[in-house]
Amino acid sequence: MSRRDILGVVALLAGACVLPFVVSEYRTFQFTLVLVYAIALLGLNILTGYNGQISLGHGAFYAIGAYCAAILMDKYGVPYWATIPVAGAVCLVAGFLFGLPALRLEGLYLALATFALGVSLPQLLKYHHLEAWTGGVQGITITKPDAPAFITELGLALDQDQWLYFFTLAVAVVMFVLARNLLRGRIGRAMVAIRDNHIAAEAMGVDNAMVKSLTFGISAMYTGVAGALSAIAIQFVAPDSFNIFLSITFLVGIVIGGLASISGALYGALFIQFIPNVADEISKAAPWAIFGLFLIGFVYVMPAGVAGAIRMAMARLQRKRQNP
Repeated sequence: MSRRDILGVVALLAGACVLPFVVSEYRTFQFTLVLVYAIALLGLNILTGYNGQISLGHGAFYAIGAYCAAILMDKYGVPYWATIPVAGAVCLVAGFLFGLPALRLEGLYLALATFALGVSLPQLLKYHHLEAWTGGVQGITITKPDAPAFITELGLALDQDQWLYFFTLAVAVVMFVLARNLLRGRIGRAMVAIRDNHIAAEAMGVDNAMVKSLTFGISAMYTGVAGALSAIAIQFVAPDSFNIFLSITFLVGIVIGGLASISGALYGALFIQFIPNVADEISKAAPWAIFGLFLIGFVYVMPAGVAGAIRMAMARLQRKRQNP
């Protein structure tokens, strides 16, 4: 990273740390969800943006992560922080296993297979033989955790929403750093090579089957971690919260934020969290029509996503400085 990039990241983290002290509890909760969505979108972007596999069913992995956290907390009294790695591990295995048969599918056929996963899982969660675990249509209610004692001992009086924001921020930073290191390494280069030309990648010695399955698993892991964090923040999970619209929303988020861009996950998360609210304030009668106009406008003005538009603007600014 350049010195300018490091300074930008430090400034962004400093602003993120100050944020919950200058906004209301509800806004803090909303920004917590922005971080949650950013993790989920980063996972989907690894799969779609960097590896070229289209998924319309990542809401299913989000649901699996959420239910893992809720069941462990509600049924077994597992601490909320311990449910995060468990949810990630379960979704890693589930995504890898789903990716194996999906290797035979590409493009729209893979999209349809993942679409089927996204449609079917909410119905499975309502299945009466699983009600003892999932709570059926009633779902599961869990308790929002308090800030740990050592935080209070340090003299920081954080309410539940503020603590969950900082906890989610810490997890998000770890996940973003892991993604950056992964994508800049050998596996990341193999992902991009398969996306660009899978035949050439295989000729160069890349194990296409293993890399694609592993990418699906890693992507599902990120989405599962996000799902677990959302369950903890919202304090409730139910099958209807994870319908196919959620998966489509994730796809919208990575397109708006910018494909094959780590920072695009954050921009996309801000879009899917706040633009529907803005659309609802503009028109109570037809909020989704307004949302559609926003979506068309963003895609028209920034076809490479917000991250792509920022990159192009910075490149133009740098050229002007070099050639005044």
